[in-house]
Amino acid sequence: MNTNTSRRNFFKNTTAVSAAAMLGGVGAGLTACGGDSTYTPEDPLLALTATQVVANIKNGTLKAETYMSTMIARAKAASGLNAMIFLNETAALAAAKKVDADRAAGKTLGALAGLPIVVKDNINTKDMKTTGGTPSLRNHQPKKNAPSLQKLIDAGAIVLGKSNLHEWAFGITNTNFFLSTDQSDAAARPCKNPYDNTRIPGGSSGGTAVAIAARFAPAGLGTDTGGSTRIPAAFCGIAGFRPSVGDGANKGRRYLDTVTDALPISTTRDTVGPMARTVADLALLDAVITGGEVPPAKSLKGLKVGIPAAFWTDLDDSVRTVAEAAKKKLADAGVVFVDKDLEGIIALNDAISFPIALHEPIDAIPKYFASPDNAPARTVKEIREQIVSPDVAGAFSFFNDDDLRIIDGKPTAPFNKANFATAYAGIMASDGGRVQLQKLYKDYFAAQGVECVLFPTTLLAAPKIDAAAGSSSGKLPYTVGGVAKQTARDTFGTCIFNTDPCTNAGLPSLSIPAGLTAAGLPVGMEIDGPLGSDTNLLAIGMAMEAVWGSVKAPAI
Repeated sequence: MNTNTSRRNFFKNTTAVSAAAMLGGVGAGLTACGGDSTYTPEDPLLALTATQVVANIKNGTLKAETYMSTMIARAKAASGLNAMIFLNETAALAAAKKVDADRAAGKTLGALAGLPIVVKDNINTKDMKTTGGTPSLRNHQPKKNAPSLQKLIDAGAIVLGKSNLHEWAFGITNTNFFLSTDQSDAAARPCKNPYDNTRIPGGSSGGTAVAIAARFAPAGLGTDTGGSTRIPAAFCGIAGFRPSVGDGANKGRRYLDTVTDALPISTTRDTVGPMARTVADLALLDAVITGGEVPPAKSLKGLKVGIPAAFWTDLDDSVRTVAEAAKKKLADAGVVFVDKDLEGIIALNDAISFPIALHEPIDAIPKYFASPDNAPARTVKEIREQIVSPDVAGAFSFFNDDDLRIIDGKPTAPFNKANFATAYAGIMASDGGRVQLQKLYKDYFAAQGVECVLFPTTLLAAPKIDAAAGSSSGKLPYTVGGVAKQTARDTFGTCIFNTDPCTNAGLPSLSIPAGLTAAGLPVGMEIDGPLGSDTNLLAIGMAMEAVWGSVKAPAI
């Protein structure tokens, strides 16, 4: 199998209010820090981070019902962004009232009591449908919550609703052609970037990112296979975390969700991941999910950070400007940069990424529906035949066993299950490409003595929405050194270029908002760490965000 051809044709077929201020009372007309003119005296609650919300509900300066009502009103006002598939208004308000009643009765509140969260609509929810944003699952009702979500609910978090996603999470634009369970027409209903409604929010967890950026949810859950928490985080000016996955099963997996807990793509690469406006909020959610502690921010003085050239090439000028400024601020804070490349990483990743992502769904999807908690059973064929987003239909067509494919104008052998299996077996062998990729990272961290690597999450700021194809097979325009060019890859390949390699190695990864371009579009910086270094990575991220400062909210 020609993996480069596979990659090329994959989609061608188709900040905050201070806690001290809160002590004066929420209704007293709070102002956002930094003098952010986006916030007005009428909507001070929108500025609160998740950490601040739970602290102030707990100490009684904020009623959970008041805050939930504010979030619901904001969600309705921002409905044109198409961030949500289902708004859980009645149940969320009832749950918030119960939190207030429990506090008044002197009961002990959970660590997240009263915190509204949005949940990507491919993550199992027992009280709400899990549609995957796709027609075949419009009435799909799991019987259990995904384990990571259940941990948050047990701690008192309240699900505000299910967020929009790229259909079946099989893409990075979040241009979904089937937005909701009651949609009657076939018109594209793209999820829109709140900083520029003509641009994508990124995906596939774009709905969660938009809800958080648009200030009607302080935090939420997404999933990440090749960049799906971090790309929308970068494009929408929030923070997104991909926890360690390790071997994709029991060894090294941080979160306990399995193939039956969220609509699967790749059992090796899929994971649930928290998203929020700050890394501190991510650390809070991560601690609840894992039963650990929220780490303090790490000292940056003397911290060694790798700068791999492979992830700093082909940057758009506007992204490079923000990235270099962010890097300088870290240097001024005492970070020691090690300019050493991860040599050969792109070629190695290209050789294994798509065979994994396009083989594992063939077995993973039937396993999901074979679970009694996810009945009735469905087949890949049934799902494929009802896909409505053109780019996703192209992806699912790879799961046919009997069709002849045209690549570069020439007929080729069917891209079928047998071909997948042969390539996949070699990649996953003890001396295969995935092990080689993991070794490359492990040797790099050890040899260079760095605790993480740093680079822009994406090569470009958010591209324009393609409402015709969903994810364009054309080359994206960008500017390097003042010269207008086109990227070497399509939309999908361009957007995942920097986020994809760590997913195949199973490493933890974090995208942190670093600033806005001159055009006002967010730019994220990513840090990846060794397997199992999740807590340390979050501690580093908390320190970096303190240096960089908050990103101005979108004007909605």
